[in-house]
Amino acid sequence: MDQNKATIITIGDELLIGQVIDTNSAFIAQSLNAIGVTVTNRIAVGDDKLAISNALDNALKENNIIILTGGLGPTSDDITKPFLTEYFGGTMVVHQPTLDHITYIFEQIHKRPMIDRNRKQAEVPDSCEVLFNETGTAPGMLFKKNGAFIFSLPGVPHEMKWLTENKVIPYLQSQIISSHVGHRTLLTAGIGESFLAEIILDFENNLPATLKLAYLPNFGMVRLRLTGQDNDSKQLNITLDQQFELLKIAVAEYLVTDLDETMEVVVGKLLKSSGKTVATAESCTGGFIGHLLSKHAGSSQFYTGGIISYDNRIKTEFLDVPSNILQTVGAVSKEAVEQMAKAVREKMNTDYAVSVSGIMGPTGKTDEKPLGMVWIGVADKERVFSKVLYLRFDRQRNIEITATQAINLLRLLIINKI
Repeated sequence: MDQNKATIITIGDELLIGQVIDTNSAFIAQSLNAIGVTVTNRIAVGDDKLAISNALDNALKENNIIILTGGLGPTSDDITKPFLTEYFGGTMVVHQPTLDHITYIFEQIHKRPMIDRNRKQAEVPDSCEVLFNETGTAPGMLFKKNGAFIFSLPGVPHEMKWLTENKVIPYLQSQIISSHVGHRTLLTAGIGESFLAEIILDFENNLPATLKLAYLPNFGMVRLRLTGQDNDSKQLNITLDQQFELLKIAVAEYLVTDLDETMEVVVGKLLKSSGKTVATAESCTGGFIGHLLSKHAGSSQFYTGGIISYDNRIKTEFLDVPSNILQTVGAVSKEAVEQMAKAVREKMNTDYAVSVSGIMGPTGKTDEKPLGMVWIGVADKERVFSKVLYLRFDRQRNIEITATQAINLLRLLIINKI
């Protein structure tokens, strides 16, 4: 097989009925892509031996790497391990290091007795190579057939991630991966995907054959990822760096960061590097802006806190929004968010502030104020600015877009672009 190809098979009835969202295959696909493996299929099957067998048979026809997740737990619906024992042959044996690990977890951490179901998780087919799982009770397994590598991993996301990063990827890199893959990513704001494509059309048309450009739009912003693959890692990095510099020049007017990082990380770095602080006053986002600003380590250096002023009484009593503003132009207005930003900055004694108020839906609209109408305010010690958005999505997506756009408006204030 000239190229390493992979199929990812996720197992579980809960995936087919939509009770659980499959995030495992996305993580595995990203991990494989990073080492130059092409993922040809991502398949979800139920807890059914025939379905798993058919999926595995088909995957082995065109792929030399198969990764299965799920079905390794201690209950009766976890059938992956018995199935794989039948499929590859062999008998079940106890893997002593795993049994010792499970015993330690129950006796020393959970402080409760271990039952036979838990002990059975240490049993593996003797036809596999055990992938010791430091983060849980279900070991991973590696089978080999006709030159193909078949990995079986637990479906619990954090266990799957640990095994992928610490067992699967290092194994593949040591055994079969010869080419190198590199990425360069930047983030733009203030321009749509189609307009951005027009601006960089010449750049894209003149890319070397070894590189590809991907557009990744989300939340009103566009991430651009440049990807290359080459057997010569040094030459690959030289080519990527040269082309990435040209790409940055082409999008300079809209460039937010030349690293693969989120808007809140960019703003957090700006605030920390300048020793500045920010506070939030949120109505329609219900604290989501504060969540984004505080979700990364070190955020206490710049984020002091916020006021969730969902009710108009809170806007009046805590953010000094005059009742006549609420009665005349309403809470979803330029006047309201500007006052909210000024007040929360003063009360929290910060350098900057962000405020939002809007109609997220599905109710609350009027003839003058449609669903998705949002006002954003930002302030520093001398200035206050505001901006209106008209969003068209469901409630959750409107909240996420509003939060990201609000943080971007704060960024523009910090760098004096408004």
